[in-house]
Amino acid sequence: MLDKVKKWLGIEGVKLELILPETVQESNGAVTGQIRLFSMSPQRVSAIKVKMVERYSRGRKQDKLTDEYVLGIIEFRQELTIPKEEYLDIEFTLPFEMKKSEMDTIGDNNPFIGGLVKLAKSFEGVQSTYFIQAEANVVGTGLNPFDKQMILLE
Repeated sequence: MLDKVKKWLGIEGVKLELILPETVQESNGAVTGQIRLFSMSPQRVSAIKVKMVERYSRGRKQDKLTDEYVLGIIEFRQELTIPKEEYLDIEFTLPFEMKKSEMDTIGDNNPFIGGLVKLAKSFEGVQSTYFIQAEANVVGTGLNPFDKQMILLE
C-alpha cells in the first residue's frame, strides 16, 4: 500500500533536471540543452514538455503588474523507459521567438528615440526575466516531475 502511495506522489520516482547554458544569444533564436532523468526504480515516461517563458513585470510596489509569455515550446511524445538507478540524458534544441512591445519596436526603428524608450522603461520599472521549464508525464503518477531554471539573454 505504501509503495503505491509513494509511486502516485512521485516519491522515489523519476527526478528531472535541466542542464542549460548560463547565457543564451538572443540572435540565435534557440536554446540547446539536456534533460537528465533518474529513477530509483524502473519507470515509464510518456511525454516531456519543454517551454521558454518570459516573465514581464512593470510598475512599482502595489501597482506592479506581471505577465508571462510563452516564447517557445517543444514536446517529446515518444515513450521512454527509465532504468533503475541510471541516468538518461535527452538533448534538445528549443526554438524561441522574442515578443516585442510597441515601445521596443519604436525604439529599435528610430535610434534617436531608443534612448528615450530605455529611460521610460526604467522609470516605469519594466523588467523581463526568462526561464526554461520542463515537465515529464510519468505513467502511474499523479504528480509529475519538473524543473525550472532562469537563463540570461544577451
